[in-house]
Amino acid sequence: MSFSEELNIKQGVFTFAGDSKLPLQSGREFGPICVAYETYGVLSKDKCNAILLLHALSGDAHVAGKHNKEDKKTGWWDVMVGPGKPFDTNKYFVICSNVLGGCSGTTGPSSLDPLTKKPYAMTFPVITIEDMVNVQHALVKSLGIDCLYSISGGSMGGMQALKWVQMYPEMIKSVVAIATTTKLSPQAIAFNEVGRQAIISDPAWNKGDYYGKKELPRKGLSIARMLGHITYLSEEGMTRKFGRQLSSSQQFQYEFLTEFQVESYLHYQGQRFTERFDANSYIYLTKAIDYFDLSSGYNSLEEALAMVKSKFLVLSYSSDWLFPTYQSEELVKALRKNNIDVSFCEINADYGHDSFLLQNDLHEKLIHGFLENVK
Repeated sequence: MSFSEELNIKQGVFTFAGDSKLPLQSGREFGPICVAYETYGVLSKDKCNAILLLHALSGDAHVAGKHNKEDKKTGWWDVMVGPGKPFDTNKYFVICSNVLGGCSGTTGPSSLDPLTKKPYAMTFPVITIEDMVNVQHALVKSLGIDCLYSISGGSMGGMQALKWVQMYPEMIKSVVAIATTTKLSPQAIAFNEVGRQAIISDPAWNKGDYYGKKELPRKGLSIARMLGHITYLSEEGMTRKFGRQLSSSQQFQYEFLTEFQVESYLHYQGQRFTERFDANSYIYLTKAIDYFDLSSGYNSLEEALAMVKSKFLVLSYSSDWLFPTYQSEELVKALRKNNIDVSFCEINADYGHDSFLLQNDLHEKLIHGFLENVK
């Protein structure tokens, strides 16, 4: 049996907003929009078993398994999605799409503008988490699904989940919000800005017009990824994994070389990222994250969630200093003030923000049990 047969992976592209453009939160209208997505499992006849998974900044629509035996890597949440796993594809019809502004099939800065026949580059409109959700909503409706059994996501995916339940509360039975926040801290915005400036300062960025050129802003994107990667880890995790070990010698060289193992690791992560991600997408998506504030336009977070009826599971991780536990607790407090059925757990893990992407018996049991009890 092939990997795709075991998970029943289907790939698709949905196109909309051709004649009547999609209104964006910025006030601009935009279209046409292509949405690349994958589905796993089988949609029930009454279409009531669909779960929408929402990826983080560097993710994409490929959430689990391999498309063929030649693929080197599985999807970004393979530990959680599949037969017998928390998002059990024997029971649920799992959907995951690449976000608006990304670079893996859904319309983004690297896509061709049908008017100019050139990549949008920096003429691509500034987008928000709300815009991403509206695109996903159009996709879900195109599949004939009126109500989602659950939506789930971590980090930026969690922001999308919260915006979904705020914008379309009647469509969602349950929400799993993991390692996320209702708004970014100034510190997190600052890290994103440094990453963007690393890209913009790269001469090869060329004001975003680098598509098809020999030189690409790899250095700037690599530095942005290295910085971001530091925020995804924790001091405990880095100490355990790298310590102060040197990478290739037994003593200091007293040169400005890459000597420590942690330095080599960051360089590797940065370089690898440039092989699969677009620098302009990084700029647009981090800006969308910065703009996200669930309580914007309301008097309080509690008021911003007043229309929510869905059952919630909120998970945080003890070593996540990017989206620390107190931010999840603020969400839980606001939900409880609205008498929403919410379960919360801070999971003791020392892998930092990235803990939600890794195998963890406790969060697997919690999500599995939560989904089993959705009415």
